[in-house]
Parts: sequence; C-alpha cells; structure tokens
Amino acid sequence: MSNRQILQAMSGLMAGMFVAILAGTVVANALPRIIADLGASQSSYTWVVTSELLAMTATVPLWGKLADLFNQKLLLQLSLGLFVVGSLVAGFSQDVVTLIVSRVIQGIGAGGLTALAQIVMAAIIPPRRLGKYAGIFGAVFAVGTVAGPLIGGVLVDTSWLGWRWCFFIGVPFALAGIVLLQRTLKLPTVRREVRIDWTGAFLIVAGVSALLIWTSLAGNSFDWASWQTAALVATGVVLLVAAVYVESKAAEPVIPLDIFRNRTVSLTTLASFFVGIAMFAGTVFLSQYFQISLGKSPTVAGLMSLPLIGGLLVSSTVAGQIISATGKWKIYLVSGAVVMTAGLGLLSTIDADTHFGLLSLYMALMGIGVGMLMQNLVLAAQNDVPAHELGAATSVLSFFRSLGGTIGTSVLGAILANRVASEMAKGLSESGIPVAGGGHGSAVPDMTKLPEPMKNIVEHAYGVATGDLFLIATPFAFLGLLAVLFIKEKPLKTTSGMERLAAEEAPAEAPVVTAAAVPAPRNGADPDAQDTTPGTVGLRKD
Repeated sequence: MSNRQILQAMSGLMAGMFVAILAGTVVANALPRIIADLGASQSSYTWVVTSELLAMTATVPLWGKLADLFNQKLLLQLSLGLFVVGSLVAGFSQDVVTLIVSRVIQGIGAGGLTALAQIVMAAIIPPRRLGKYAGIFGAVFAVGTVAGPLIGGVLVDTSWLGWRWCFFIGVPFALAGIVLLQRTLKLPTVRREVRIDWTGAFLIVAGVSALLIWTSLAGNSFDWASWQTAALVATGVVLLVAAVYVESKAAEPVIPLDIFRNRTVSLTTLASFFVGIAMFAGTVFLSQYFQISLGKSPTVAGLMSLPLIGGLLVSSTVAGQIISATGKWKIYLVSGAVVMTAGLGLLSTIDADTHFGLLSLYMALMGIGVGMLMQNLVLAAQNDVPAHELGAATSVLSFFRSLGGTIGTSVLGAILANRVASEMAKGLSESGIPVAGGGHGSAVPDMTKLPEPMKNIVEHAYGVATGDLFLIATPFAFLGLLAVLFIKEKPLKTTSGMERLAAEEAPAEAPVVTAAAVPAPRNGADPDAQDTTPGTVGLRKD
C-alpha cells in the first residue's frame, strides 16, 4: 500500500482507537454527578469504572485470537458496533444497573478496538515503516487518555449538555470509523476451517475477572486480609491454572503458550505491564490531585494535564519517525524507560504547594518516557513473531498493559485512601479538632463545602498521599527498564504482515523467485511499496 492508502485506512483505525480510549477516561470527572443523579451508592461508583475495564481487559486476548482466524475488517466494524450500542444504552440509562451493563458492552467493544487496531496496522505496514505510523497512534492514545477527563469535565459543566453526552460523544466517531473502514481498508479474506477454544476463552476471562474484581474492591468494599480476598484470589488462580492446562492441549488456543518462548515477546509483555501501571496511575490520580489538593475545577484540571499529553504526543511521533528512517529502535525503548522512571521519581516529591512550573516539567518527562515506550514495545514484538501469530502477540501486549493499568489503579487507589485517612487524622489532631469515626479518608470530600481550616488539612493530605503513590510506582517503572535492557535488537522487517503470511502459507513446491527475477525499485521509489507491474505475484483484495 502507498503512504496515501495507508493514511486513508488509518483514519478509520484512529477513529476506532480514539473512542475506545475515550470510553474509559471521559467519565472520570463526570462520575460524581452521574452517581448523584441516578441515586446510586459509593460501591456503584466503583463498578461504573471497573465494569468497563474488566470487560475490556478480559476480552482482549479473545479478540486477538479471532483476528488470526477471521476477517479483521469485519471484526473491527463489529467492535465499533458494540461500542455504539453500549454508548447509546449508557446515555439513556435511568438507573445504575442499566448503566453498568452498558459499560460492560462498551468494554467488550473497546477490547476489540484496542487489540485489532494494532493488529491491522501490522498486517498492512512493514515493521521498518511502522514506526512513523505507530507514533501517530501513540499520539491518539495520549489524546484519548489525557483529554478524556477534560472533555468530560467540560460536558458536565455545560448546563445544556450534561453527563449523558459523555457517552453520546463517542457515537459519531464510531459511526465514522465504520464507514471509513469499509471504504478504505482492503484486507484478504481468510477462509479456513477453525476451532475456537471456547473453554480456554471462558477460563481466561473468568480467572482474570476474579482477580480484577479482587483488586478493584479490596480495601474499599472489604479488607485486603479477609475471606472475600481468599475466595476471589483462590478462584482466580484455580481458573487460570485450568486455562493454562486447556490452552496447552487445544489445537487453536486463544493464547498460544509457546509464544512466550520468544524472548522478545516475554520481555515486551513484562515491560508493557509496568508501562500500564505508570500511565494509568499517572493520569487517574493526577486529575484527582488537581481538583482536591490544588482546588481546581474539572475543566481546569484537564487543561493542567497538557504537559503530560504534550510530552507523550511529541516523543511518540518523533521517535516513530526516526525509527522508520534509521531502523534502530532499542535505544528509544531504553531512553523511554529511563525518562519515565525519572519522571515518576520526580512526581513523588509533589505536595499541595508544588509550583505548577515544576509539576509541568515532571509530567512532561513522564509523558516523554511513556511515549517512547508504549508503541515501540508493540513494534519490537510484532517484528519478531511469525505472521500467523501477529494477532496473539499484539493482543497479549495490549492485555498486559490494560491489566497493569487496572491492577495499578485499584491497588494504588486503596493505598491513596489509607494514606489520606492517616494524614487527615494527623492534621486534625495537630489542629486540636476531634477525629470522628476513625478518620475521614473513606469518601472523596466536596471541597466547595468545607470550612477553611478543614480544607487546608484535606488539601495537604491529598498532596502528600499523591506524592507517595508516585514513589510506590517508581520501582515498577525501574523493573520495566530492566526488562527493556534485556531485549535483543533485531533488524526491522521490510515486508508487511499480509506479505509475510502469504509467504508462510505458500506451498512448499511453489517456484522460488530469485532476486534477478524481481525488477529493482526505480530511483527514489519506496522499496516497501506494492509493485503493480505485470507478472508480479500479489494478494487479491476484497
């Protein structure tokens, strides 16, 4: 495909990716208003967020396997269709149960979009050229992740729109994505007998869901050391052990276990998990820090995240362009891991009195590091697996990145609540104010209704607690750096996933095309561009 054809096809992919990310982030600043309007409880507040993350994270591997077996364009359009249905149901919800069910539907669609967008990119673009396009996707991911809370805050603060538009806003993008994909994306139709390992898929989804429910609710709905923890952890572990056994025997496993024999896949998967912890923790808890500790409105809090999104946007785009030009990629993985670790370490020093100039610098460093790491980890893995395993490898990385973000957000959120409670108790004691009910950290306070002495105590508590969170996250970023250091750099392939798949599936007796039989590219021509001269062998597009 020419650069123009690739960019046209990517327009639909980018629209899909944007709505997938937006689904998880746009409600962040709108949730207090949503829960109040629907008359729901604090536990419902948690489930509105958790249900979408659970469905997205748990279904990513299944979507990746389906991508190796069926037409990827059709699967993408199905994902977008599910997202549209879930968004419309959420927007018209009259009770919290309907809203949570709609979020599950949204999450299933978002899981497909998260995995399939990168799989399709690998199918149509050679790894050597993929860097510059992957940088664009990294930028879209950054905009959706960080700008989502800003968009949600603006919608909630606008009287003639309201929180329901947090769900409606993604529908036009999804519908546009379906149309653009139909018009611009041409992929070969795979026709072969397949067996989907539904037993393995069920065990993987159930096991991961049990563990994610535990990390989401522990420390909030029940104690970390409780019978609920023992039951959920034991259930999750047993189901996942059973899944490994079933997958090892299945003819068409959802996650081919032998893929982890590939050193690059194993290390990039580990690094993606730690990047997920850093990225999601940073965006989720910084927004709360801006609003509570610094006393900003939802809209202003979104604007204050611009240094983070700017660093991610610039680094992912520039690194991608340089990788495509030079073919060297490991230096950007290592540099990104170093900068991300440094950014998290510096963010661990913040409190309620930190100057916004310093805060902007720290956020920019973190964004630069994540931008150089996130998409290029996928590039390294896709470059080092057979074409028929592209879907599985890509979805495994997406799965572990989402898993890291979900677990990190849940665990760090519980730590934040405990740290806030202890700091507030300390501040109240020092001020001579009696502590009622054992602390005040269990609920998020409404800063507009607090008297001035209490407001100062709460601001200080959240400032200190947020800094401590980044201190806890820093060692995980360092572990990601160690994983990246052991990845072996290999030359980027110059053929697309479709071309590699055609070569892998070609019959053994097919004639060998020698270099002399292939005309050399004309001066200035792209060596990876598709040759349409008579006599060459190509793939039929539908």
